[in-house]
Amino acid sequence: MPRNDNMETVQAIKQRFEIIGNDPKLNRAIEKAIQVAPTDITVLVAGESGVGKENIPRIIHSLSHRKHGKYIAVNCGAIPEGTIDSELFGHEKGAFTGATGTREGYFEVADGGTIFLDEVGELPLTTQVRLLRVLENGEFIKVGSSQVQKTDVRIVAATNVNLFDAIEKGKFREDLYYRLSTVDITLPPLRDRKDDIHLLFRKFVADFAHKYKMPPLKLDENAIQLLQKFRWSGNIRQLRNVAEQISVLETNRDISAVTLQSYLPVQGSNLPSVIKDKKSESDFSTEREILYKVLFDMKSDLNDLKKLTLELIQSGSSKVQETNQNLIKKIYGSKESDSEIDFEEEPRASLIAAQNNEDLYQEHDDNYLFAETVEEEETLRLEQKEIEMIKKSLEKNKGKRKAAADELGISERTLYRKIKQFDL
Repeated sequence: MPRNDNMETVQAIKQRFEIIGNDPKLNRAIEKAIQVAPTDITVLVAGESGVGKENIPRIIHSLSHRKHGKYIAVNCGAIPEGTIDSELFGHEKGAFTGATGTREGYFEVADGGTIFLDEVGELPLTTQVRLLRVLENGEFIKVGSSQVQKTDVRIVAATNVNLFDAIEKGKFREDLYYRLSTVDITLPPLRDRKDDIHLLFRKFVADFAHKYKMPPLKLDENAIQLLQKFRWSGNIRQLRNVAEQISVLETNRDISAVTLQSYLPVQGSNLPSVIKDKKSESDFSTEREILYKVLFDMKSDLNDLKKLTLELIQSGSSKVQETNQNLIKKIYGSKESDSEIDFEEEPRASLIAAQNNEDLYQEHDDNYLFAETVEEEETLRLEQKEIEMIKKSLEKNKGKRKAAADELGISERTLYRKIKQFDL
């Protein structure tokens, strides 16, 4: 009988937070959230991106004695490494460039409430140390301050990465993991909730029909089977996106499997691969290093050539030749004694000719413009190469930022900034 009462509570919570589905694993996750809510136990929510991990901390906060306190959700992966300590713990005036005043951090603002740390696996190691101190004794220090402050917050963290792998690679502290994972709650991926997929799809198309003031969509049997067999690597977020696309673009509200298939991305084989056809991180790094070196050397040579030519034109060449022997050899190479370039005569002849022929000045101007154009072209080529590499890696990894960043040999934050910079 208590079991039935508990299930009724689960159903009420799902209605309150608009959680769709009857999968046993989903229900068990909600049960655990209900059970730990009255305590101050730290909870770690695990699951793939897009499974709805953000619902668990909201449930815990709403059922806890902290429900009248503040609830703050922080995406740790979206905050630059240089400012995340200031965001979480605050800073004093003058602590760094741009700190024009004292700022309260989230742990100070949320005192007496709950903080949800999403993508906690992306926290820098220095920030992990600060977070561990908060978990152990409720103490923190603002950036640029020496005064210890107290805070009383309940922490719920979430991750879509395997923290054990991160611990082995030295990217996550083992002691912090055990402090965060007092209770583990795991949400299943959508592909393991096949009976819930059609329920979710119907809910989404009904919402979009109301939003866009049009009749709801209806899938035939073959389309339903296709919907349930699809892998949904982006989970609920991807399913909602597809439902919205079809709702807006299809005039025929009866959707067949053929129509649905046109909105689904091509899936690769689900079989395990023995040989991976991809470049290693070292291959990408080596290719980038060679490209950078060639371009920077070319730019340096052009600047040296312009500098020498300008000095030869503006002053007597004998003095220039004596003081720039290394530079001359670098640009023109070694010369035999009987074929030395006459630096004394050539600049003077050029100047005399230039006085009688304005075309020579135009030629010099054109050369400078050409040099500047070359520099701009090289910069553009480098940028285009970078964009091309990022696009290929994202396509290869099906839009997964973490995997793409690992393949490119850069951090996920750097990849995130590049995506925003190039508007990819």
